[in-house]
Amino acid sequence: MSAMRYSAERAQLGDQAIVVLTDGIGNRRVRIALHGAALLSFEVPFEEGMHDLADGYRDAAEIVAGQGSRYAIMAPFAGRIADARYTFDGRSEDLQPGVAGAQRACRHGFLRNVDFDIDTLVADDHGAQVTLSTAAIRPQPGYPHAIDLSVTFTLDAGGITLEARMRNVGDSAAPCFFGWHPYFRLAGDLVDGWQLQIPAQTLIRTGADLIALSGAAAYVALDDAPALDFRELRRLGDSILDQGYTDLDVEADGRIRTRLRDPSRGFGIAVWQEHGVMHAFTADTVSRDVRKSIALEPMECMADAYNRPECAEAIRLEPGAERRFRCGVEIELS
Repeated sequence: MSAMRYSAERAQLGDQAIVVLTDGIGNRRVRIALHGAALLSFEVPFEEGMHDLADGYRDAAEIVAGQGSRYAIMAPFAGRIADARYTFDGRSEDLQPGVAGAQRACRHGFLRNVDFDIDTLVADDHGAQVTLSTAAIRPQPGYPHAIDLSVTFTLDAGGITLEARMRNVGDSAAPCFFGWHPYFRLAGDLVDGWQLQIPAQTLIRTGADLIALSGAAAYVALDDAPALDFRELRRLGDSILDQGYTDLDVEADGRIRTRLRDPSRGFGIAVWQEHGVMHAFTADTVSRDVRKSIALEPMECMADAYNRPECAEAIRLEPGAERRFRCGVEIELS
C-alpha cells in the first residue's frame, strides 16, 4: 500500500514548537511556528534544486524577537492605529494609556507574541492542514472585547491557503478585522529586478506617519499617481513602497491576485484574497536583508480602519457573530 501524498507533523526548531506540512510527490514543504502562528518557510522545487519562497524567521531566536513582523497574523486589527487611539460606539479608547510622545505606536494587533494551540493537524491524498487557535484577544487597555481566532493553513495542489475565523465571544459589538504580513523572496538578489502587479484602481495616500490622510484625501486614483501604479506588471526598480491599495479587481474565479515575478527565471507567485485591500512593502526599513524580499499583505480593511467612518460597518462584529477571511499563495511558472 503506497504512502499518502501529503503529511502533517509536529516538530521543533530549537526550543520553538513548529508544524510541518509536506507534499511528498510535489516535493514542497511548509513550516509554521506556533509562536505567533508565523509561517517560516515555503520550499518548492525549482530548476535543479529547491527554493524557499518565504523570507520568514530563520531560527528560534528570530521567532521570539519577531523583528519585521514576518508572516505575522494581524488581529484584531492590521497596520497602524493613529496615536493608538480610536472611538467605537461612542466610547473613546486608548491602547497605550500612560505612554506619551514618540513612544506611542500601536500596530499589527495583539498576537505576534502569542503561542497558538493546535486544534487539528491532518493530511490525506488531497492536502495537509493545520488549524491553530487562540483565545488571547480578551479585554485589555483600550480593547474591552473578547475575540476567539483560528487560522487554518492548507497545503495542496493549488499552493497555500490561509483561512482566518474570528468570533465575537463577548457581550457587545467589537471592532475587529484580519490581516496577514508575509514576505516573499524570488531570488537571492534585491527586489529591484522583480516585476509587480497590483490589480488596484486606487492608492491609499498617507502622511509621514504612514497613517491615511483624513476623509476623501486618502483615496487617489492611480491615474494620478503613476510612480506607484502597478496595475500592469512592471519592474520594481528603485520604487520604495509601504503603501496600501484598494478598489481591487476580482478575477472570474472570485479571487483578487497580486503578482510578483522574476523575469530572469520565469518564476513567480500570485498572492490571492477574496476582498479587502493589499499593502505592499519593499522591506527598506527591516533589520536584516534590506530589499531582498517584499511584503505583500492581504488585509480585510485598510490600516487605521478603527478611525475611518467608511470602514465602520466592515470592522463591526456583533456578539456571537463570526467572520471569515481567506487568502493564499499560488506558484506561477512561465
